[in-house]
Amino acid sequence: MIENKPIKAKERDVIIQSLKAGVVPRNGIHHIQVGRANEISALLKDIERISSGGSSIRFIIGDYGSGKTFFLNLIRTIANEKKCVATTADLSPDRKLFSTNGQARLLYSELMRNIAIRTKPEGGALPIIIERFISDSLTVAKNENKPPEVIIHDKLQLISEMVGGFDFADVIAAYWKGYDTCNDTLKSDALKWLRAEFTTKTDARNALGLRTIIDDSNFYNMLKIFALFVKLSGFNGLIICLDEMVNLFKISNTQSRNSNYEHILTILNDSLQGNSSGLGFIMGGTPEFLYDSRRGLYSYNALQSRLAENTFASKGFVDYSGPVIKLANLTPEDLYVLLINLRHVFAYGDQDKYLLPNEALSQFLEHCHDRIGEAYFKTPRNTIKSFLDLLSILEQNPNVSWHQLIGDVKIVAEDSEPNIDDSDDDFQLTNFKL
Repeated sequence: MIENKPIKAKERDVIIQSLKAGVVPRNGIHHIQVGRANEISALLKDIERISSGGSSIRFIIGDYGSGKTFFLNLIRTIANEKKCVATTADLSPDRKLFSTNGQARLLYSELMRNIAIRTKPEGGALPIIIERFISDSLTVAKNENKPPEVIIHDKLQLISEMVGGFDFADVIAAYWKGYDTCNDTLKSDALKWLRAEFTTKTDARNALGLRTIIDDSNFYNMLKIFALFVKLSGFNGLIICLDEMVNLFKISNTQSRNSNYEHILTILNDSLQGNSSGLGFIMGGTPEFLYDSRRGLYSYNALQSRLAENTFASKGFVDYSGPVIKLANLTPEDLYVLLINLRHVFAYGDQDKYLLPNEALSQFLEHCHDRIGEAYFKTPRNTIKSFLDLLSILEQNPNVSWHQLIGDVKIVAEDSEPNIDDSDDDFQLTNFKL
């Protein structure tokens, strides 16, 4: 249902510019969300499980342009609304789950920088979470007539018992000391340690008196510790969204690729066996990343057996309880509603400023279907970019007829991603252009 509330120019421009560039906007995605009801319902159950102290892991699988990143950002937004801390990062050649030269540490640093809560959805919420923990501790200390240091120490006792937790607790205590004495340098050094920005133990020792740092070998343990810390800070849990998992599939070195898959197996086992509390992982990847028997997750036997599809999920039945969720194609009705939403955002939420009538939306979809058939259901990114291009032309040329423009939509085949080394598969997507 379209809301009649005006959309701020800043928010509208960010949404439009991001979508026209083929990327997902950080904020405002609720204005354009359509479909995926069953998938969202399944992830809501995961968030409830995490909020009650459990854990979860999901693999969101879809073709390039199918809406994986959009879906991950939507779940991140929902998690924030459910009082969970959420963070996201894209894997890349410089950011991996396993490495020995700092690439896993860089992934952890990216996750820490992108931490989001409801009141700070754009990221950078780590200091707010720590200060909320301190504020709650000060309240308890006042009510119980105890020194704040005692309450903070007692709260961090559970963390101190975890692997690597003693140093984590010391860093939080150092932040409290800087907070209490207005020592911004000490607070900054504590945040630097928590973000894994110390690259040598010597630097950490000089700044905080610690002999350890967060690096490739312990970053996953630190994520589990941080998940417990956000619970102690009054939040319901931690949701970690990892996108572009296909970059692991692209690793040409078999040993390096398998080491990353082994790390995924560790996370999967911990999540399914309940060895992590209040922690959820959502990983987005392409079908090749999952199913390829030579380089995908299915090439690692332990993962293949755990991620195998439900054999009874056939003849139209879909199992949303397993760790793998394949994004279904949007229906024609979903795409029609999507165009309605895009038109509304483009007009700043003002129905009097609509540049196209409903008839034009139907003809646009019919034209796309006639040109390339069912393929346009699989890649809504291309449909979105094409439709926004159409609106932009109409906005800049008010005397031009939309009938003529829709008839002039041409289809150009483009590579959506570069070819993958040692692979015979060519990844081609159809893109619309005016």
